[in-house]
Amino acid sequence: MENIVLVVHLILALCLIGVVLLQRSEGGGLGMGGGGGGAMSSRAAATALGKITWALAICFIATSITLTVLAAQNAAGTSVIDRLGGSDTTEDAAPTPTLPEGDGLLPPSPGDAPLVPPRAE
Repeated sequence: MENIVLVVHLILALCLIGVVLLQRSEGGGLGMGGGGGGAMSSRAAATALGKITWALAICFIATSITLTVLAAQNAAGTSVIDRLGGSDTTEDAAPTPTLPEGDGLLPPSPGDAPLVPPRAE
């Protein structure tokens, strides 16, 4: 169900982008273009593209809300920690890995004594 709504949502998004790009710029937003003398009223008649834009926008918002509700229902009762497979206690945590002592990088050290360079004789 969620996949179907998601596909419809994506198709609506693409159609909405296309319809908005097809519309003629009125020029009110940036103060340029459009023209329109004193004979034009302040309320322009709704064009077919304007009605389609409104319909697509309403459907887009409806599918957005539907996807949000579906995602909230699927995630109910689980946490991020549960989905990652971890636990919320430190008892089950793996021990911290340490470097082995004979790896050739450092000579083995006896306990907590500081490392000292060998004497040059």
